[in-house]
Amino acid sequence: MEKFEGTSGYVASPELMDSVNIAIALKKPLLIKGEPGTGKTMLAQSVADALGKKLIIWNIKSTTKAQDGLYMYDTIQRLYDGQFGEGGVDDIAHYIKLGKLGEAFESEDQVVLLIDEIDKADLEFPNDLLWELDQMEFYIGETKRTVKAKNRPIVIITSNAEKELPDAFLRRCIFHYIEFPGKELMEEIIRVHFPDVEEHLLAEAMDVFYQIRDIRDIRKKPSTSELIDWINALQIGGIPYGQIKSRLPFIGVVVKKDEDLEQTSHYNFE
Repeated sequence: MEKFEGTSGYVASPELMDSVNIAIALKKPLLIKGEPGTGKTMLAQSVADALGKKLIIWNIKSTTKAQDGLYMYDTIQRLYDGQFGEGGVDDIAHYIKLGKLGEAFESEDQVVLLIDEIDKADLEFPNDLLWELDQMEFYIGETKRTVKAKNRPIVIITSNAEKELPDAFLRRCIFHYIEFPGKELMEEIIRVHFPDVEEHLLAEAMDVFYQIRDIRDIRKKPSTSELIDWINALQIGGIPYGQIKSRLPFIGVVVKKDEDLEQTSHYNFE
Protein backbone atom coordinates (compact mmCIF):
# COMPACT_ATOMS: atom_id res chain seq x y z
CA MET A 1 0.00 0.00 0.00
CA GLU A 2 1.18 3.52 -0.82
CA LYS A 3 2.06 5.49 2.30
CA PHE A 4 2.14 9.22 2.86
CA GLU A 5 5.20 10.30 4.83
CA GLY A 6 5.12 14.04 4.21
CA THR A 7 7.25 15.98 1.74
CA SER A 8 10.23 18.28 1.94
CA GLY A 9 7.89 21.25 1.51
CA TYR A 10 5.18 20.21 3.97
CA VAL A 11 5.79 19.31 7.60
CA ALA A 12 3.10 16.88 8.79
CA SER A 13 2.75 15.53 12.31
CA PRO A 14 2.89 11.74 12.78
CA GLU A 15 -0.81 11.81 13.74
CA LEU A 16 -1.75 13.59 10.51
CA MET A 17 0.28 11.17 8.39
CA ASP A 18 -1.43 8.27 10.16
CA SER A 19 -4.87 9.77 9.42
CA VAL A 20 -4.03 10.16 5.73
CA ASN A 21 -2.80 6.60 5.46
CA ILE A 22 -5.77 5.14 7.33
CA ALA A 23 -8.17 7.04 5.04
CA ILE A 24 -6.36 5.66 1.99
CA ALA A 25 -6.36 2.11 3.37
CA LEU A 26 -10.05 2.20 4.32
CA LYS A 27 -10.98 4.00 1.08
CA LYS A 28 -12.85 6.71 2.95
CA PRO A 29 -12.79 10.52 2.61
CA LEU A 30 -10.47 12.30 5.02
CA LEU A 31 -12.16 15.29 6.69
CA ILE A 32 -9.65 17.87 7.90
CA LYS A 33 -10.56 20.66 10.30
CA GLY A 34 -8.39 23.31 11.91
CA GLU A 35 -7.78 27.01 12.19
CA PRO A 36 -7.34 28.93 8.93
CA GLY A 37 -3.68 28.89 7.96
CA THR A 38 -2.81 25.52 9.49
CA GLY A 39 -2.10 23.89 6.13
CA LYS A 40 -5.37 22.08 5.44
CA THR A 41 -5.49 22.91 1.75
CA MET A 42 -1.74 22.42 1.28
CA LEU A 43 -2.09 18.89 2.68
CA ALA A 44 -3.87 17.71 -0.47
CA GLN A 45 -1.08 19.06 -2.69
CA SER A 46 1.49 17.41 -0.45
CA VAL A 47 -0.29 14.04 -0.62
CA ALA A 48 -0.53 14.32 -4.41
CA ASP A 49 3.16 15.23 -4.72
CA ALA A 50 4.29 12.49 -2.34
CA LEU A 51 2.30 9.76 -4.09
CA GLY A 52 2.91 11.05 -7.62
CA LYS A 53 -0.75 11.69 -8.39
CA LYS A 54 -2.70 14.47 -10.08
CA LEU A 55 -4.55 16.89 -7.79
CA ILE A 56 -8.09 17.97 -8.69
CA ILE A 57 -9.44 20.87 -6.60
CA TRP A 58 -13.13 21.57 -6.07
CA ASN A 59 -13.35 24.97 -4.39
CA ILE A 60 -16.66 25.27 -2.54
CA LYS A 61 -18.56 28.58 -2.35
CA SER A 62 -21.79 29.59 -0.66
CA THR A 63 -23.65 29.08 -3.95
CA THR A 64 -22.12 25.69 -4.78
CA LYS A 65 -24.48 22.75 -5.23
CA ALA A 66 -23.55 19.08 -5.18
CA GLN A 67 -24.70 18.82 -8.80
CA ASP A 68 -21.92 21.25 -9.80
CA GLY A 69 -19.32 18.64 -8.94
CA LEU A 70 -20.99 15.92 -10.98
CA TYR A 71 -21.83 17.44 -14.36
CA MET A 72 -23.45 20.38 -16.09
CA TYR A 73 -25.85 20.21 -19.04
CA ASP A 74 -25.27 23.32 -21.16
CA THR A 75 -28.80 23.89 -22.47
CA ILE A 76 -28.01 27.49 -23.44
CA GLN A 77 -25.19 26.47 -25.76
CA ARG A 78 -27.35 23.75 -27.30
CA LEU A 79 -30.16 26.23 -27.92
CA TYR A 80 -27.69 28.71 -29.41
CA ASP A 81 -26.20 26.07 -31.71
CA GLY A 82 -29.70 25.01 -32.81
CA GLN A 83 -30.69 28.57 -33.68
CA PHE A 84 -27.58 29.15 -35.76
CA GLY A 85 -27.57 25.84 -37.57
CA GLU A 86 -24.58 24.30 -35.85
CA GLY A 87 -24.29 20.54 -36.27
CA GLY A 88 -24.43 17.97 -33.52
CA VAL A 89 -27.28 19.49 -31.50
CA ASP A 90 -29.03 16.12 -31.39
CA ASP A 91 -26.07 14.64 -29.51
CA ILE A 92 -26.83 15.69 -25.94
CA ALA A 93 -23.56 14.18 -24.73
CA HIS A 94 -21.79 16.95 -26.61
CA TYR A 95 -23.29 19.45 -24.13
CA ILE A 96 -22.51 17.51 -20.95
CA LYS A 97 -19.49 18.82 -19.07
CA LEU A 98 -18.19 16.89 -16.10
CA GLY A 99 -17.59 18.67 -12.80
CA LYS A 100 -14.60 18.09 -10.53
CA LEU A 101 -16.01 14.92 -8.98
CA GLY A 102 -16.85 13.64 -12.46
CA GLU A 103 -13.30 14.41 -13.64
CA ALA A 104 -11.89 12.43 -10.72
CA PHE A 105 -14.15 9.45 -11.52
CA GLU A 106 -13.30 9.48 -15.23
CA SER A 107 -9.54 9.74 -14.73
CA GLU A 108 -7.60 6.74 -16.04
CA ASP A 109 -5.25 7.02 -13.05
CA GLN A 110 -6.05 7.47 -9.39
CA VAL A 111 -6.13 11.15 -8.41
CA VAL A 112 -6.29 13.16 -5.21
CA LEU A 113 -9.57 15.07 -5.03
CA LEU A 114 -9.68 18.09 -2.71
CA ILE A 115 -13.14 19.32 -1.71
CA ASP A 116 -12.04 22.60 -0.17
CA GLU A 117 -14.02 24.40 2.57
CA ILE A 118 -17.13 22.22 2.41
CA ASP A 119 -18.73 24.19 5.26
CA LYS A 120 -19.15 27.23 3.01
CA ALA A 121 -22.01 25.54 1.15
CA ASP A 122 -25.56 25.16 2.43
CA LEU A 123 -26.45 22.53 5.01
CA GLU A 124 -27.78 20.05 2.46
CA PHE A 125 -24.61 20.01 0.37
CA PRO A 126 -22.74 17.27 2.30
CA ASN A 127 -25.80 15.01 2.43
CA ASP A 128 -26.32 15.45 -1.31
CA LEU A 129 -22.91 13.85 -1.90
CA LEU A 130 -23.42 10.78 0.31
CA TRP A 131 -24.33 8.37 -2.50
CA GLU A 132 -21.58 9.55 -4.84
CA LEU A 133 -18.86 9.34 -2.16
CA ASP A 134 -20.12 5.94 -0.97
CA GLN A 135 -20.73 4.25 -4.30
CA MET A 136 -18.24 6.25 -6.36
CA GLU A 137 -20.74 6.70 -9.17
CA PHE A 138 -23.52 8.99 -10.41
CA TYR A 139 -26.16 8.93 -13.12
CA ILE A 140 -26.52 11.42 -15.98
CA GLY A 141 -30.25 11.48 -16.73
CA GLU A 142 -29.94 13.38 -20.01
CA THR A 143 -27.77 10.69 -21.60
CA LYS A 144 -28.86 7.75 -19.42
CA ARG A 145 -25.23 7.05 -18.59
CA THR A 146 -23.74 6.04 -15.25
CA VAL A 147 -20.34 7.53 -14.52
CA LYS A 148 -18.48 5.11 -12.28
CA ALA A 149 -15.02 5.78 -10.86
CA LYS A 150 -12.38 3.97 -12.87
CA ASN A 151 -10.07 4.37 -9.88
CA ARG A 152 -11.39 5.42 -6.46
CA PRO A 153 -9.88 8.87 -5.82
CA ILE A 154 -8.17 9.79 -2.57
CA VAL A 155 -10.68 12.32 -1.22
CA ILE A 156 -9.57 15.05 1.16
CA ILE A 157 -12.23 17.42 2.50
CA THR A 158 -11.44 20.58 4.44
CA SER A 159 -13.64 22.56 6.80
CA ASN A 160 -13.09 25.74 8.81
CA ALA A 161 -15.94 24.68 11.13
CA GLU A 162 -18.15 27.59 10.04
CA LYS A 163 -21.11 25.20 10.07
CA GLU A 164 -21.79 21.86 11.70
CA LEU A 165 -21.68 18.99 9.23
CA PRO A 166 -24.45 16.34 9.23
CA ASP A 167 -23.88 13.20 11.31
CA ALA A 168 -24.61 10.95 8.32
CA PHE A 169 -21.80 12.65 6.43
CA LEU A 170 -19.38 12.53 9.37
CA ARG A 171 -19.94 8.78 9.78
CA ARG A 172 -18.53 8.21 6.31
CA CYS A 173 -15.31 10.16 6.91
CA ILE A 174 -12.04 9.69 8.72
CA PHE A 175 -11.65 12.82 10.84
CA HIS A 176 -8.52 14.72 11.82
CA TYR A 177 -8.18 18.08 13.54
CA ILE A 178 -4.92 19.88 12.79
CA GLU A 179 -3.81 21.41 16.06
CA PHE A 180 -2.07 24.76 15.83
CA PRO A 181 1.68 24.03 15.76
CA GLY A 182 3.68 24.40 18.96
CA LYS A 183 6.97 26.26 18.86
CA GLU A 184 9.09 23.23 18.03
CA LEU A 185 6.97 22.16 15.07
CA MET A 186 6.55 25.79 14.00
CA GLU A 187 10.31 26.26 13.85
CA GLU A 188 10.54 23.18 11.66
CA ILE A 189 7.87 24.61 9.35
CA ILE A 190 9.61 28.00 9.15
CA ARG A 191 12.96 26.41 8.31
CA VAL A 192 11.37 24.59 5.38
CA HIS A 193 10.67 28.03 3.90
CA PHE A 194 13.76 29.85 5.22
CA PRO A 195 16.52 27.31 5.93
CA ASP A 196 19.09 30.08 6.52
CA VAL A 197 16.99 32.33 8.77
CA GLU A 198 19.03 33.88 11.58
CA GLU A 199 18.38 31.93 14.77
CA HIS A 200 17.89 34.89 17.14
CA LEU A 201 15.57 36.70 14.71
CA LEU A 202 13.46 33.58 14.36
CA ALA A 203 13.28 33.08 18.11
CA GLU A 204 12.27 36.69 18.82
CA ALA A 205 9.69 36.81 16.02
CA MET A 206 8.14 33.54 17.17
CA ASP A 207 8.05 34.76 20.78
CA VAL A 208 6.11 37.90 19.75
CA PHE A 209 3.87 35.85 17.45
CA TYR A 210 2.79 33.42 20.17
CA GLN A 211 2.29 36.24 22.69
CA ILE A 212 -0.05 37.96 20.22
CA ARG A 213 -2.00 34.73 19.83
CA ASP A 214 -2.29 34.53 23.63
CA ILE A 215 -3.70 38.04 24.09
CA ARG A 216 -7.08 37.34 25.67
CA ASP A 217 -9.30 39.57 23.56
CA ILE A 218 -7.53 39.20 20.22
CA ARG A 219 -10.22 38.92 17.54
CA LYS A 220 -8.22 37.24 14.76
CA LYS A 221 -5.37 35.08 15.90
CA PRO A 222 -2.49 35.22 13.41
CA SER A 223 -1.89 32.03 11.43
CA THR A 224 1.17 30.09 10.35
CA SER A 225 1.09 31.67 6.89
CA GLU A 226 1.16 35.15 8.45
CA LEU A 227 4.18 34.26 10.57
CA ILE A 228 5.95 33.00 7.44
CA ASP A 229 5.17 36.29 5.67
CA TRP A 230 6.32 38.31 8.69
CA ILE A 231 9.66 36.54 8.95
CA ASN A 232 10.16 37.10 5.25
CA ALA A 233 9.40 40.82 5.70
CA LEU A 234 11.79 41.07 8.67
CA GLN A 235 14.57 39.51 6.62
CA ILE A 236 13.92 41.71 3.59
CA GLY A 237 13.75 44.80 5.82
CA GLY A 238 17.03 43.91 7.51
CA ILE A 239 15.53 44.21 10.99
CA PRO A 240 18.22 43.25 13.49
CA TYR A 241 17.70 40.94 16.44
CA GLY A 242 16.68 42.86 19.57
CA GLN A 243 14.40 45.38 17.85
CA ILE A 244 11.41 43.21 17.02
CA LYS A 245 9.75 43.35 20.45
CA SER A 246 10.37 47.07 20.92
CA ARG A 247 9.46 48.28 17.42
CA LEU A 248 7.05 45.61 16.14
CA PRO A 249 8.17 46.31 12.54
CA PHE A 250 5.74 45.39 9.75
CA ILE A 251 3.23 44.20 12.37
CA GLY A 252 0.42 44.70 9.86
CA VAL A 253 1.64 41.54 8.15
CA VAL A 254 0.61 39.61 11.27
CA VAL A 255 -2.25 41.59 12.80
CA LYS A 256 -5.13 42.37 10.44
CA LYS A 257 -7.86 44.08 12.52
CA ASP A 258 -7.94 47.63 13.92
CA GLU A 259 -8.92 46.47 17.40
CA ASP A 260 -6.13 43.90 17.46
CA LEU A 261 -3.57 46.48 16.32
CA GLU A 262 -4.68 48.73 19.16
CA GLN A 263 -4.28 45.94 21.72
CA THR A 264 -0.94 44.87 20.30
CA SER A 265 0.46 48.41 20.39
CA HIS A 266 -0.20 48.62 24.15
CA TYR A 267 1.01 45.12 24.98
CA ASN A 268 4.29 44.68 26.83
CA PHE A 269 6.24 42.02 24.96
CA GLU A 270 8.89 40.61 27.26
